[in-house]
Amino acid sequence: MENDSFKSGFVALAGKPNVGKSTLINALLGQKVVIVSDKPQTTRNRVNCILTEDHYQIVFVDTPGIHKPIRKIGEYMVNIAINALKGVDLILFMIDAKDGLRNSDLRVAEIVDKSRIPTILLVNKVDLVKDKEKINLMTEKIQSLCSNIVTTIEISALTGKNLFELKQSIIDLLPEGPQYYPEDMITDKPSRFIISELIREKIFHLTKEEIPHSSGVVVEELKERENGVLYVRAEIYVEKKSQKPIIIGKNGSMIKKIGQLARQDIEELFERKVYLDLYVKVRDKWRDDKNILNNIMEYKIEEIKD
Repeated sequence: MENDSFKSGFVALAGKPNVGKSTLINALLGQKVVIVSDKPQTTRNRVNCILTEDHYQIVFVDTPGIHKPIRKIGEYMVNIAINALKGVDLILFMIDAKDGLRNSDLRVAEIVDKSRIPTILLVNKVDLVKDKEKINLMTEKIQSLCSNIVTTIEISALTGKNLFELKQSIIDLLPEGPQYYPEDMITDKPSRFIISELIREKIFHLTKEEIPHSSGVVVEELKERENGVLYVRAEIYVEKKSQKPIIIGKNGSMIKKIGQLARQDIEELFERKVYLDLYVKVRDKWRDDKNILNNIMEYKIEEIKD
């Protein structure tokens, strides 16, 4: 589909971990497409999320938070985030009004400024801050560091504050162009990836301390049975033997809860009954293992280097 009145483009989200990028995308699309949690570094991959209406198509590029990496997986996530900013039409640079500006925000500002791509500065979580002067000072600081900011919008991704205005601003800044994806497509990720992410989200919600970040999920088998049920066999990776019983829980209570909640989301997304088979395996130092990371992450490690 391509005509003079149709606008389209790629819009990348940039910001430090846990600033609300995934929550914003889900709110703009009106459904859960990317996973969210209150823990930082939940997003590990680039995910294209597609919003299509009669006269426009916006491809939101959700990225990992830009942070100072410690492990190989952290380096990988930051590389994905930085590379995702290349070649897009617009950047949404999000900062956290409640958290205030941190060094990580300044690092993102430097990267965004170097991109030279038109950028909307989003001040998120303004519903949690009564001090207007604090917000103004944050905005002025980032604007002084990024010469490519074209407008600033105060939002709340959680409550929906000013999201209609944000959507209109995005559409105004997008060029005329083709419809890149079919109108009923909401993400370009394969089913195995989406399912693994939904399972991983439940681990983030239900476990504490080092467990969420020490775990990874790989869907090993995905097939439709003769009775129409979608069969999913997935492996949950942990790094230490002591972590395995935590994921399993007493008498299997934890893995049962993870499976129940994940299955509900998978059934809602795929609109069919699902049989979810979960296994827990110990993979020592998997977050520093290139072979495992290449299996879990979106791109091969070698593909994201400049």
